[in-house]
Amino acid sequence: MNPIIKLSDNAALRIKEIMSNAEKNAVGVRVSVKSGGCAGMSYVMEYSKEINPNDELIEDKGVKVYIDSAAVMYLLGTEMDYKKEDFSSSFVFNNPNETERCGCGESFKV
Repeated sequence: MNPIIKLSDNAALRIKEIMSNAEKNAVGVRVSVKSGGCAGMSYVMEYSKEINPNDELIEDKGVKVYIDSAAVMYLLGTEMDYKKEDFSSSFVFNNPNETERCGCGESFKV
């Protein structure tokens, strides 16, 4: 079975950096989606302090990413990347389920 999301090398490296600076009680990074943004849904990344039994765990390239159970259907087949540009750096979700994405890239529609 394919993982729900795949991590690029850059994303995995950045998550390792983030986790090395995280509070001691953080167990990993959690990805979820919430309603909002100009296209209807937006990605949310946060530290996971506890393991939610309903979360899906992705272990890839030495990092753990927890996927909110409600977000799984929106994220299937997504590649998570990390892009560093001159004035900003951010995680980028290359999601095949998106039908629309707002201009700022903050939200999407499936």
